[in-house]
Formats: sequence, structure tokens, C-alpha cells
Amino acid sequence: MLEFFTKPDRIILSYKGEQIGSKWIYSELDKKGSLILSRTFTLSNKELISTQDLDDEDAPVNFAIATRDGEYYKFSQDVFGIENNLYIHKGIKLTRKIFIAERNISVFSKLSYISGETIYVGGNEQGSIPEAAFLELINNFPNSYELTKYARARVSAIISSYLNTKENYEEKYQKYMNKKVSKKGDDIQTIVADAEIAKYKILLEKLNSMLNDEISYSEAQWQDEILQIILLLYPKYIHVFKESLVRDIYNNKDRKVDFLLVDSTGNIDIIEIKKPFDKCIVTQRTYRDNYIPLRELSGTVMQIEKYIFYLKKWGKKGEEKLTN
Repeated sequence: MLEFFTKPDRIILSYKGEQIGSKWIYSELDKKGSLILSRTFTLSNKELISTQDLDDEDAPVNFAIATRDGEYYKFSQDVFGIENNLYIHKGIKLTRKIFIAERNISVFSKLSYISGETIYVGGNEQGSIPEAAFLELINNFPNSYELTKYARARVSAIISSYLNTKENYEEKYQKYMNKKVSKKGDDIQTIVADAEIAKYKILLEKLNSMLNDEISYSEAQWQDEILQIILLLYPKYIHVFKESLVRDIYNNKDRKVDFLLVDSTGNIDIIEIKKPFDKCIVTQRTYRDNYIPLRELSGTVMQIEKYIFYLKKWGKKGEEKLTN
């Protein structure tokens, strides 16, 4: 039986034989100089701190396996046969399960195989494994039942092309694994949603700022800044042509579109951006309870409709020109 005792300056591993006593530990150390307990702890006279009680063969044998280092206990690399430095926080209760998984699998030996970095468990050290996460890791180490299912699934996958199997072992294994806790990634939906909200707030603030100080912008600068907002609102656009030429086949001349936007499906949209000024949108008074568009607004709408008309009439030559 293995027990762990936390002292102010060190951690003690205590072994007590349940059936054959503890005397054999001293004999093994005298013969070989070291021994391995539970396929996990490699112990030698260097860690031994108890002396043999000849009158009590069942007396526990004690080994010092860690020393105090600030808020942590630093464990011997030799004891676990690892190259990593291993620190476990003083507040974590040490049990056999912390170090040894089912089938005497050494937990920290497996961690060392996966990562060459210093291992901190618990506490506030940067990069440390939180206690809750570490305990979850321990609870999800493969058990005998899982390993048996996995072995059957692998064998079944190989021989099923040649022999009929009694059951669908692969399916049974996957059903079992689906019930277990797996790796939980970041909630990217929430992260992206928060970023989108921030984006819209920034764009709204920018637009309000521009409208409150439109006099300080030139026409060209106003167009460029509004275009940035449009592209962020509609990320489907993959390219922008400024002052793109559109052929007017009826008057045999080219027309200039302020902005021609190409989206990811290959379609195009036309945008005319006008710098605002007072009373440029609709009338201040109503006509039959309606505000009527002023010339600047209705003229721009007509202008865009004309560009669309020219684009459609341009035909195959136009498509080739725009594609190029």
C-alpha cells in the first residue's frame, strides 16, 4: 500500500506491504541499489529515510520524493524517470491516483513523453495545469474497459473484410467514447459574436463622427472612408474598382462609375457615394403627407439605373472586359 505524507519541507512516500510485509524492500535495495514500485516510482537509498525495524517486518518504508520550493513541492526527476522538472502545488492532496492511472500507468511519465516543458500542477504559476483540469485528466485516463473496447475495435476493423464479426465493435467503441468527456475548445461563436458587436459599434461611431464634421472632408476622402465602412459591413466583396469604365453603346462613349464592387460569386454591384450637404435628400415640407426626394437624390438613383442599363447592354464584350 502506498501513502503520501506532506511535511513542511518535503513529501514522503510510505510503502507498507499488505501480504508479504515490507522487509523485502531493504533486501532489494541492498542487492540492486534501487527498485520500482507500481511501475511508477524508481526508488534508491538516496531517497530512503527510514531504517529497518527487525522486530516489525510490516513497518512501513519511507522515501523522500520531493522538497519544498516556495508554494510548490519539487519532485525528483529520478523517481519518475522523467527529464521534466515537476512541481505540484502545496494545496493539492496527494493520493495514489495523482501519480498512477489504471494498469499501473505512470501519469507523469506519459505527460513527460508528450511535453518537454516544466510541469506545474495547481497554483498560480504561469502555464500551470489547473487542479480541476488535472483531476479531469486523471479521471479520463483510459481504463481497462476502454482499452479492451479499443483493442476489439481495431481487430474488428482489420478482419471484418474477411470474416463476419459477432458485433459491430467499432460502433460500440465510438458510442462509448462519445459518452466520455473530450477536449473542450474555446467558444469561438461567442468570441466572434463579441468581435462583430464591437465592429458595428466602431462603424457607427465612425459614421456619426463623419456626419457631424462632414465639412472637413474632401469629396474623395469622404468616398474612401465610406467605402471602408461598406466593405466591413459586407465582407462578400472581394475587389473594388474605382472609377471603372462602363461602355455606353448608344452614344459610343465610356461612362465612369464611382465604385464597381465584385463579390465572391462573381456578381457586381455599383455604388455612387456622395458627400452630404444641407437639404440634399428630401424636401422639408410634405406633398400629400410625403417627403419628396430632392434632385440630388433622385438624380443619383437615375444615374445608377443608367449604369446598370449600360452594363446589361454591353453584352459579352462587357463581360470579357470586366473579367479581365
